[in-house]
Amino acid sequence: MTPETLSPQFSMFKDALARRLISRPGFADESSDPSELEDFTLYLADEVWPILPEPLRAATYYSRDSVPPVDDLSLDSTPPGFADTLTSCGLSDDADGAMALLRRVLDDYVVEACAPPPVWSKTRTTECEICERAVPLTYHHLIPREVHARALKKKWHPEEMLNSVAWLCRPCHSTVHRVASNEELARSWYTVEFLLEREDIQRWRAYASKQRFGVRRG
Repeated sequence: MTPETLSPQFSMFKDALARRLISRPGFADESSDPSELEDFTLYLADEVWPILPEPLRAATYYSRDSVPPVDDLSLDSTPPGFADTLTSCGLSDDADGAMALLRRVLDDYVVEACAPPPVWSKTRTTECEICERAVPLTYHHLIPREVHARALKKKWHPEEMLNSVAWLCRPCHSTVHRVASNEELARSWYTVEFLLEREDIQRWRAYASKQRFGVRRG
């Protein structure tokens, strides 16, 4: 995969496509293999993504005024494989139907990509996002405030992501700051999902999840 297809925008486009496909009668059910759906959707998204205008592929809330209207887009350069695949799988009647489906997917994508950034203080959870205990929580800046200026200068993250937070109990919060520096957190471990990929955080999580809050042992 190219760096561009690892972008948040590509993921949003691929997920919008997946939602449209899943909604088609008979396409997928509870017995369907999720990995096959992922591979199928990724193939179709990879076919289309490179031919889309750059402002569309880079769409965000802050660039929304430069995003071209989906109805005005020319999709003539869409690789034939996209329509052929949808038609052969019974997901569209013909090439025109495939292009109509693609425009609906693009409409969904633009709505999501250009949505206002969340008010992070309203994302509060009831359980720690690492140990999953229902205990008093603190908020952890996933991109530490001390490196915000550097993150913008180096273009590690868009400005709207700087105040993203995770809701963690105090022990988990302290552990996160022990395993990596602020710059490392900002560059490599800036989501809960990324943090949970670390073996040291996994080991801590296994331990912390079994601890009863407020109970001293011994």
